[in-house]
Order: sequence, then structure tokens, then C-alpha cells
Amino acid sequence: MECMSGPYLVRGSVSLPEAELVWRFSRSSGPGGQHVNTSDTQVELRFDLVNTEALPEVWKRRALERLAGRLVDGVVTVRACEHRSQWRNREAAAVRLAALLAEATAPPPKPRKPTRIPRGINERRLRQKKQRSETKRGRSGRDWG
Repeated sequence: MECMSGPYLVRGSVSLPEAELVWRFSRSSGPGGQHVNTSDTQVELRFDLVNTEALPEVWKRRALERLAGRLVDGVVTVRACEHRSQWRNREAAAVRLAALLAEATAPPPKPRKPTRIPRGINERRLRQKKQRSETKRGRSGRDWG
């Protein structure tokens, strides 16, 4: 498992600055006996996407556009409560945030280059259509009567 203090890489040499991460801890729901009532194991990690200096301008614009639905006043929030220790939940939240930002800042896919359908294939398709229509026309009960 990764060390907690290490910076979380988004992509390339860009990482999340520890100073810009805002942590909040609260009681986690779910099983855990008496211990669960006394310890704040649920982790909420907030990252101010609008005012950050850590991301290149192009990436920031891209992320703001793609994460528009998740942002509250320009801040992206990630929650983790699947582990029973706060330490591991912090780890999970930070990794999740880094992955989310990596996906949101990824360059758009290359546009698809349209290809032409070869003439032979098109002609064969039309020939088969004609043949099928002939078969079906032969089934009509006009000349049986």
C-alpha cells in the first residue's frame, strides 16, 4: 500500500498538493460494534478546482467542464467510508480524487476518420436485397386461386 504522506499523482508530473486538500471526518455508518459510535472513520475530501494552482490551465478548464455536475461552488468532494480505519479511508479518498481528476483532465479522444464502404460490398448488399424481395414476392398468393 502507498504511503500517506506522498503526493497523489493525477497524471504525468502533476500531483495533488497536500495544502489544497481539505479533510473532514465524521462517524461512519454500518457495522463495527461499539467502536463505530466513538470514532470518526468516514472521510470527506474536498478540493477547490476553481482556485487551484496545481493543475495546468487547459486541464483545469477541461475538468471544470466535465465535472460541472459534481461541483459545488467550484469544489469537488469525494467521500470514503468503506474501511474501518480512518487512515485507510483517507488513502481511499485521495486515490479516488486523483483518479477522478485524471479522468476529467484527459485529452479528448481523436476524432473518428470516416471510411468509405467499398463498392463491391454495397453492390452485393443491393443484389441480396433484390433477391430477397423476389423470394417474398413469389410467396404472395395472387396466382394460386
